[in-house]
Amino acid sequence: MRFATTPMTHAHSITALAACAALVLGACSVERFAVGKLGDALADGSSSWMKDDDPELIRSAVPFSLKLIESLLEKDPQHDGMLLAAASGFTQYAWGFVQQDAERMEEHDLARSRELAERARKLYRRAREYGLRGLDARHPGFREALLEDPATAIADAERADVPFLYWTAAAWGLELTLSKTDPMELANLPAVEALIDRALQLDEGWNDGAIHGFLIVFEESRPGGGRDWTERARKHFERAVELSKGARAAPYVAFAEAVPMKAQDRKGFEELLGHALAIDASKHPEVRLENELAAARARWLLSRIDDLFLP
Repeated sequence: MRFATTPMTHAHSITALAACAALVLGACSVERFAVGKLGDALADGSSSWMKDDDPELIRSAVPFSLKLIESLLEKDPQHDGMLLAAASGFTQYAWGFVQQDAERMEEHDLARSRELAERARKLYRRAREYGLRGLDARHPGFREALLEDPATAIADAERADVPFLYWTAAAWGLELTLSKTDPMELANLPAVEALIDRALQLDEGWNDGAIHGFLIVFEESRPGGGRDWTERARKHFERAVELSKGARAAPYVAFAEAVPMKAQDRKGFEELLGHALAIDASKHPEVRLENELAAARARWLLSRIDDLFLP
């Protein structure tokens, strides 16, 4: 048996198509809303990592979170919070775990050490790209302008951009330390300088002096930095300690490596690392993981002190 059919009128076609479109758009809106909410939760959740007292647990957990953020960014490519979480998360994971492993393995397995260093470099590049995407979303054309004329491009950045400025500069700067044989990459050093200097200008106290902490190490490689870079590094160190109220071990470790170690000041080196190890991580839960990692690096450096300093 065949059922009788009636040709669909033009008006009915338009109505049906409109209804289908509404359903599709509605579904897209619901999906984007859900992605946005989950993205907000993931972006805010990174602070909980810093309170953990088990670095190995975080080492295992962070990659899953970062890949989840990346998958959500495919759905919502300009989500501000997730772009920042990706930039900061990949930078911290690469530095806190991958590059540390590469440096510690160098004496025992040079080939594996180089593999890990290359992996860290790629992770820093990924972080840098997310940071630039975030800045480009906030200021269309920012990336292109930054590469062409860093000093001019950075002038449009505002105080609210400081987290992106910092993490983009940190990722890019760390990437360059692992790209010393690539002149094309090193040509981007002025862009890193412009990003971090603008962040310092806009909000020097951001994140308890983290910008000064980065500059402790950066001053030596600053283009045209001159011979007084050690004094500038010392001032950044003092300011980082002041702004963090002495609660962070990282500035002590960074300065110990940046100045006393290069000057072969063994006593100063030991004193600074002693200060880092004296900080009780449990008393500063908001940066507990950071302090645990800094203390681990301090202990490793002290274990190698006879190799780092001449008799």
